[in-house]
Amino acid sequence: MHDREARIRCYAELNDYLPPHRRATPFPYGFEGSPRVEEVVEALGIPDTAIDLILVNGQSVCFGYRLRPGDRVSVYPVFESFDVSSVARLRGEPLRRLRFVLDVHFGRLARLLRMLGFDALWRNDYADRDLLAIAGREQRILLTRDRALLNEAGLVRAYCVRSRKAVEQVAEVVARFDLVSRIRPFSRCMVCNAELARSAKAEVADRLRPGTLRDHDEFHACAGCGRVYWKGSHYRAMRTLVETLTRTANPPGAGG
Repeated sequence: MHDREARIRCYAELNDYLPPHRRATPFPYGFEGSPRVEEVVEALGIPDTAIDLILVNGQSVCFGYRLRPGDRVSVYPVFESFDVSSVARLRGEPLRRLRFVLDVHFGRLARLLRMLGFDALWRNDYADRDLLAIAGREQRILLTRDRALLNEAGLVRAYCVRSRKAVEQVAEVVARFDLVSRIRPFSRCMVCNAELARSAKAEVADRLRPGTLRDHDEFHACAGCGRVYWKGSHYRAMRTLVETLTRTANPPGAGG
Protein backbone atom coordinates (compact mmCIF):
# COMPACT_ATOMS: atom_id res chain seq x y z
CA MET A 1 0.00 0.00 0.00
CA HIS A 2 1.17 3.50 -0.82
CA ASP A 3 0.67 6.16 1.80
CA ARG A 4 0.38 9.00 -0.75
CA GLU A 5 -1.58 9.55 -3.94
CA ALA A 6 -1.64 11.97 -6.87
CA ARG A 7 -3.80 12.05 -10.00
CA ILE A 8 -2.23 11.91 -13.45
CA ARG A 9 -3.56 12.44 -16.95
CA CYS A 10 -1.64 11.93 -20.20
CA TYR A 11 -2.57 13.54 -23.49
CA ALA A 12 -2.50 12.68 -27.21
CA GLU A 13 -0.14 9.89 -28.27
CA LEU A 14 1.34 9.53 -24.78
CA ASN A 15 -1.72 7.40 -24.06
CA ASP A 16 -0.25 4.73 -26.33
CA TYR A 17 2.22 3.88 -23.58
CA LEU A 18 -0.53 3.30 -21.00
CA PRO A 19 -2.88 0.37 -20.39
CA PRO A 20 -6.42 0.97 -21.74
CA HIS A 21 -7.99 1.82 -18.38
CA ARG A 22 -5.55 4.73 -17.89
CA ARG A 23 -5.87 6.32 -21.31
CA ALA A 24 -7.36 9.81 -21.84
CA THR A 25 -8.61 10.05 -18.27
CA PRO A 26 -7.19 11.09 -14.89
CA PHE A 27 -6.07 8.10 -12.84
CA PRO A 28 -4.78 7.71 -9.28
CA TYR A 29 -1.06 7.15 -8.78
CA GLY A 30 0.13 5.90 -5.42
CA PHE A 31 3.68 6.62 -4.27
CA GLU A 32 5.97 6.70 -1.27
CA GLY A 33 8.28 9.49 -0.23
CA SER A 34 8.62 12.33 -2.75
CA PRO A 35 9.70 10.96 -6.15
CA ARG A 36 10.75 13.27 -8.95
CA VAL A 37 8.11 13.62 -11.65
CA GLU A 38 10.68 12.24 -14.13
CA GLU A 39 10.75 9.01 -12.11
CA VAL A 40 6.96 8.89 -12.15
CA VAL A 41 6.61 9.12 -15.96
CA GLU A 42 9.41 6.58 -16.39
CA ALA A 43 7.55 4.21 -14.08
CA LEU A 44 4.50 4.65 -16.33
CA GLY A 45 6.59 3.52 -19.30
CA ILE A 46 6.66 6.90 -21.06
CA PRO A 47 10.07 7.91 -22.47
CA ASP A 48 11.03 11.44 -21.50
CA THR A 49 11.92 12.15 -25.15
CA ALA A 50 8.18 12.05 -25.91
CA ILE A 51 7.31 14.68 -23.27
CA ASP A 52 7.54 18.43 -23.68
CA LEU A 53 5.33 19.85 -20.97
CA ILE A 54 4.20 18.80 -17.50
CA LEU A 55 1.68 20.77 -15.49
CA VAL A 56 1.19 20.19 -11.78
CA ASN A 57 -1.93 21.84 -10.36
CA GLY A 58 -2.04 24.03 -13.46
CA GLN A 59 1.59 25.22 -13.21
CA SER A 60 4.41 24.11 -15.50
CA VAL A 61 7.22 22.21 -13.78
CA CYS A 62 10.54 20.64 -14.69
CA PHE A 63 11.47 16.96 -14.45
CA GLY A 64 13.03 17.55 -11.05
CA TYR A 65 9.74 18.51 -9.39
CA ARG A 66 9.01 16.35 -6.33
CA LEU A 67 5.53 14.84 -6.25
CA ARG A 68 3.26 15.71 -3.32
CA PRO A 69 0.03 14.12 -2.10
CA GLY A 70 -3.01 15.47 -3.93
CA ASP A 71 -1.06 16.81 -6.92
CA ARG A 72 -2.89 16.90 -10.26
CA VAL A 73 -0.37 16.09 -12.98
CA SER A 74 -0.97 16.66 -16.72
CA VAL A 75 1.61 15.28 -19.16
CA TYR A 76 1.79 16.52 -22.76
CA PRO A 77 3.76 15.31 -25.82
CA VAL A 78 6.40 17.23 -27.72
CA PHE A 79 5.10 20.42 -29.34
CA GLU A 80 6.82 21.17 -32.64
CA SER A 81 4.12 23.39 -34.11
CA PHE A 82 2.69 25.28 -31.14
CA ASP A 83 4.12 28.17 -29.16
CA VAL A 84 4.41 27.19 -25.49
CA SER A 85 7.40 29.42 -24.82
CA SER A 86 5.79 31.00 -21.75
CA VAL A 87 5.82 27.75 -19.78
CA ALA A 88 8.61 25.51 -18.53
CA ARG A 89 9.31 23.36 -21.55
CA LEU A 90 11.30 20.25 -20.73
CA ARG A 91 13.65 20.73 -23.69
CA GLY A 92 14.85 23.58 -25.90
CA GLU A 93 12.77 25.63 -28.28
CA PRO A 94 10.95 23.74 -31.06
CA LEU A 95 12.98 22.96 -34.13
CA ARG A 96 12.16 25.63 -36.70
CA ARG A 97 13.81 23.65 -39.50
CA LEU A 98 12.56 20.15 -38.94
CA ARG A 99 14.99 17.44 -39.94
CA PHE A 100 14.73 13.71 -39.38
CA VAL A 101 16.89 10.63 -38.98
CA LEU A 102 15.16 7.27 -39.36
CA ASP A 103 16.03 3.83 -38.06
CA VAL A 104 16.84 0.99 -40.44
CA HIS A 105 13.22 -0.23 -40.70
CA PHE A 106 11.95 2.99 -42.31
CA GLY A 107 13.62 3.06 -45.71
CA ARG A 108 10.41 3.60 -47.69
CA LEU A 109 9.21 6.22 -45.21
CA ALA A 110 12.49 8.09 -45.72
CA ARG A 111 11.97 8.10 -49.52
CA LEU A 112 8.42 9.42 -49.14
CA LEU A 113 9.51 12.18 -46.76
CA ARG A 114 12.20 13.18 -49.24
CA MET A 115 9.63 13.16 -52.04
CA LEU A 116 7.68 15.74 -50.03
CA GLY A 117 10.85 17.82 -49.64
CA PHE A 118 11.86 16.94 -46.07
CA ASP A 119 15.42 16.34 -44.93
CA ALA A 120 15.36 12.66 -43.91
CA LEU A 121 18.60 10.77 -43.24
CA TRP A 122 18.43 6.99 -43.55
CA ARG A 123 20.81 4.13 -44.19
CA ASN A 124 20.22 0.41 -43.84
CA ASP A 125 23.39 0.00 -41.78
CA TYR A 126 22.79 2.63 -39.10
CA ALA A 127 23.42 1.17 -35.63
CA ASP A 128 21.59 2.57 -32.61
CA ARG A 129 24.71 4.49 -31.58
CA ASP A 130 24.81 6.11 -35.03
CA LEU A 131 21.19 7.20 -34.81
CA LEU A 132 21.71 8.71 -31.35
CA ALA A 133 24.88 10.51 -32.42
CA ILE A 134 23.28 11.96 -35.56
CA ALA A 135 20.11 13.01 -33.74
CA GLY A 136 22.15 14.84 -31.10
CA ARG A 137 24.84 16.36 -33.32
CA GLU A 138 22.49 17.59 -36.06
CA GLN A 139 19.40 18.29 -33.92
CA ARG A 140 17.32 15.82 -35.88
CA ILE A 141 14.11 14.15 -34.77
CA LEU A 142 14.60 10.40 -34.53
CA LEU A 143 11.78 8.37 -36.07
CA THR A 144 11.62 4.83 -34.72
CA ARG A 145 9.37 2.18 -33.24
CA ASP A 146 12.06 0.91 -30.86
CA ARG A 147 10.86 1.74 -27.34
CA ALA A 148 14.27 0.94 -25.82
CA LEU A 149 15.92 3.41 -28.19
CA LEU A 150 13.38 6.08 -27.26
CA ASN A 151 14.47 5.75 -23.63
CA GLU A 152 18.19 6.23 -24.32
CA ALA A 153 19.84 8.89 -22.17
CA GLY A 154 20.73 12.03 -24.08
CA LEU A 155 18.10 11.62 -26.79
CA VAL A 156 16.27 14.95 -26.96
CA ARG A 157 13.73 14.67 -29.78
CA ALA A 158 12.16 11.48 -31.04
CA TYR A 159 8.84 10.13 -32.22
CA CYS A 160 7.43 6.62 -32.08
CA VAL A 161 5.79 5.90 -35.44
CA ARG A 162 2.56 3.93 -34.93
CA SER A 163 1.49 3.05 -38.47
CA ARG A 164 2.75 -0.06 -40.25
CA LYS A 165 2.42 0.92 -43.90
CA ALA A 166 4.76 3.50 -45.42
CA VAL A 167 2.04 5.73 -46.92
CA GLU A 168 0.20 5.78 -43.59
CA GLN A 169 3.47 6.44 -41.78
CA VAL A 170 4.35 9.52 -43.82
CA ALA A 171 0.79 10.88 -43.41
CA GLU A 172 1.15 10.30 -39.65
CA VAL A 173 4.47 12.15 -39.46
CA VAL A 174 3.20 15.06 -41.58
CA ALA A 175 0.12 15.39 -39.36
CA ARG A 176 2.02 14.96 -36.08
CA PHE A 177 4.51 17.73 -36.84
CA ASP A 178 2.07 19.97 -38.72
CA LEU A 179 4.13 19.81 -41.91
CA VAL A 180 1.49 20.35 -44.59
CA SER A 181 2.44 23.99 -45.15
CA ARG A 182 6.12 22.99 -45.42
CA ILE A 183 5.68 20.39 -48.16
CA ARG A 184 7.92 21.17 -51.16
CA PRO A 185 7.42 18.16 -53.42
CA PHE A 186 10.20 16.97 -55.71
CA SER A 187 12.77 19.39 -54.27
CA ARG A 188 15.01 16.68 -52.77
CA CYS A 189 16.60 13.51 -54.10
CA MET A 190 14.62 10.46 -53.01
CA VAL A 191 17.76 8.31 -53.10
CA CYS A 192 20.47 10.31 -51.31
CA ASN A 193 18.48 13.14 -49.63
CA ALA A 194 20.45 16.02 -51.23
CA GLU A 195 18.60 19.00 -52.68
CA LEU A 196 17.72 19.22 -56.37
CA ALA A 197 18.53 22.14 -58.65
CA ARG A 198 17.05 23.13 -62.01
CA SER A 199 19.46 22.12 -64.77
CA ALA A 200 19.67 23.03 -68.46
CA LYS A 201 19.22 20.17 -70.89
CA ALA A 202 22.76 20.60 -72.18
CA GLU A 203 24.18 20.19 -68.66
CA VAL A 204 22.63 16.75 -68.18
CA ALA A 205 22.44 15.47 -71.74
CA ASP A 206 25.27 12.97 -71.27
CA ARG A 207 23.30 11.28 -68.47
CA LEU A 208 20.04 10.83 -70.39
CA ARG A 209 18.71 8.53 -73.08
CA PRO A 210 17.93 9.99 -76.50
CA GLY A 211 14.17 9.49 -76.04
CA THR A 212 14.20 11.39 -72.74
CA LEU A 213 16.11 14.27 -74.33
CA ARG A 214 13.64 14.37 -77.20
CA ASP A 215 10.46 14.29 -75.10
CA HIS A 216 11.40 16.52 -72.14
CA ASP A 217 12.87 19.96 -71.59
CA GLU A 218 12.69 20.45 -67.81
CA PHE A 219 15.27 18.70 -65.66
CA HIS A 220 16.49 18.78 -62.07
CA ALA A 221 19.83 17.34 -60.98
CA CYS A 222 20.88 16.10 -57.54
CA ALA A 223 23.85 17.92 -56.06
CA GLY A 224 24.77 14.82 -54.09
CA CYS A 225 24.61 11.71 -56.27
CA GLY A 226 24.18 13.34 -59.69
CA ARG A 227 20.85 11.70 -60.52
CA VAL A 228 18.64 13.57 -62.96
CA TYR A 229 14.88 13.92 -62.51
CA TRP A 230 12.23 14.86 -65.04
CA LYS A 231 8.43 14.64 -65.34
CA GLY A 232 8.30 11.20 -66.86
CA SER A 233 5.75 8.40 -66.67
CA HIS A 234 6.03 8.06 -62.89
CA TYR A 235 5.56 11.75 -62.18
CA ARG A 236 1.76 11.75 -62.43
CA ALA A 237 1.44 8.83 -59.99
CA MET A 238 3.82 10.52 -57.56
CA ARG A 239 1.93 13.80 -57.91
CA THR A 240 -1.31 11.98 -57.04
CA LEU A 241 0.38 10.42 -54.00
CA VAL A 242 1.56 13.84 -52.80
CA GLU A 243 -1.99 15.21 -53.09
CA THR A 244 -3.38 12.18 -51.25
CA LEU A 245 -0.85 12.57 -48.42
CA THR A 246 -1.64 16.26 -48.12
CA ARG A 247 -5.38 15.57 -47.84
CA THR A 248 -4.85 12.72 -45.36
CA ALA A 249 -2.63 14.79 -43.09
CA ASN A 250 -4.87 17.87 -43.26
CA PRO A 251 -8.47 16.72 -43.81
CA PRO A 252 -11.26 19.24 -44.57
CA GLY A 253 -12.39 21.05 -41.46
CA ALA A 254 -9.17 20.39 -39.55
CA GLY A 255 -7.78 23.23 -37.52
CA GLY A 256 -5.02 25.26 -39.14
